[in-house]
Amino acid sequence: MLMNLETLDWDDEILGIMGIPRQMLPQIVSSSQVYGTATGALAGIPVAGILGDQQAAMVGQTCYSPGEAKNTYGTGCFMLLNTGTEIVPSKSGLLTTLCYKFGNQPAVYALEGSIAITGALVQWLRDNLGMITSSAEVEALASMVEDNGGVYFVPAFSGLFAPYWRSDARGAIVGLTRYVNKGHLARAVLEATAWQTREVLDAMEADSGVKLTTLKVDGGMVFNNTLMQFQSDVLGVPVIRPKVAETTALGAAYAAGLAVGFWDNVEDLRQNWQVDRTWEPAMDADRRDREYRFWKKAVTRTFDWVEE
Repeated sequence: MLMNLETLDWDDEILGIMGIPRQMLPQIVSSSQVYGTATGALAGIPVAGILGDQQAAMVGQTCYSPGEAKNTYGTGCFMLLNTGTEIVPSKSGLLTTLCYKFGNQPAVYALEGSIAITGALVQWLRDNLGMITSSAEVEALASMVEDNGGVYFVPAFSGLFAPYWRSDARGAIVGLTRYVNKGHLARAVLEATAWQTREVLDAMEADSGVKLTTLKVDGGMVFNNTLMQFQSDVLGVPVIRPKVAETTALGAAYAAGLAVGFWDNVEDLRQNWQVDRTWEPAMDADRRDREYRFWKKAVTRTFDWVEE
């Protein structure tokens, strides 16, 4: 948070505001170069890759071209869109961040959208309500019904993150009727992740002017086939799961491998990356638009709950 995105050096104005002496900070270096060698059990092995969690996942998903995006599904969701060497200031509630810098090559930037509650909502269904005994059971429960029965679950447990940034929001389940059962609730829990991702994607497209053609996915929830199919349906683009779903660790390895010459260039990395499964959109546009309209209406019902 102290780095100037343009100079890639510590920002003197921010350092002054925070009262942090420049002398106490380390030197900023690229994401992929030899920084030194390890000691102990790994003595002599070069240390050659430095990437933050989500940036590492971008590298591991080989999202090296402008317009390529990935979404990591964990307790929350983190979606990044490559904007190339251009710094794109967000006007739609996203973060503008450095994505990676390989050696002496130009820095590559990204737009990032953070969603607070996704996989954590499944955990809430398990731990707080006791409707399931393991997170994996949510898919079978959701598969008992054909649709959400008109129910939408907005998990604003601690407010809403991107693109709203509303700390006054709180969670809401809307559209309840006597027809609704636990299967519909389970499906609404899964669908909440997909709809929140759709909202972040809309913000990214508005900021960047780039239309997404595919979404690469990773993280624990990508093995939920029902969710991945619905994600493809509501985005209207293919959703692609790689063979190596631990893309954060893979990205760090890619960065280090480039630095020591194990791989020559990013094309070698693209060749190494492999598809495990692809989901194609199957929902018609009218239904998608109607359900998305209901979702956005549900989101507005969470606003202004906290009065402070």
